[in-house]
Amino acid sequence: MKVFSNSETFNYSWEEVSTANWRKYCPWNQKSTHVVAVDTISRTVDPATGILRTERLITCQQSAPDWLKKILGGCMDESQVFETSYVDPRTKTVTMVSANLTLSNLINVQETVVYRPVNDHQTRFEQSAQITALCGGWQRIRNSIEDTLVKRFRENAIKGKEGFEAVLAMSRRVFAEERERERMMLIQSQAGNIRLAAAM
Repeated sequence: MKVFSNSETFNYSWEEVSTANWRKYCPWNQKSTHVVAVDTISRTVDPATGILRTERLITCQQSAPDWLKKILGGCMDESQVFETSYVDPRTKTVTMVSANLTLSNLINVQETVVYRPVNDHQTRFEQSAQITALCGGWQRIRNSIEDTLVKRFRENAIKGKEGFEAVLAMSRRVFAEERERERMMLIQSQAGNIRLAAAM
């Protein structure tokens, strides 16, 4: 088993990050073009705790090295991941737990991501993944498979941060524009009410 871990700090509030997290794979993110589909399977809110629980199926398209395809067999250009997330508004944490469905009899990848506030303007991102090659054979082959997947995680982590930064920036801009539009509509409405009252 190999372990990958990563942590980053985003200069955005937890509210901004937890909201933008649902848009992580939208067209604003040019670094996540390998994610071809995100399907929400279920979404529930626990009335006692207020925790939002969501199950999603994420489909990715990434080509694996030829040597890995030969060892594991079959087409590895498309893979599916099952993700369960928990948004806790009381403790201000977003926790996402995911596992691979594709080739799960040969490779087991368990990933956990947690977002929690550092302060009112910063949010900490913590990622950990456990990668285990289950296929039989030499330990050297299993090590090579696990090392390759750790390398892929490391590459995706760099792209993931850049892409999510773009989503966060665009979300902040869009929300600011929407708030300004609502403010102008309120001013226009109040001005209309004043004119109407003056004419009576």
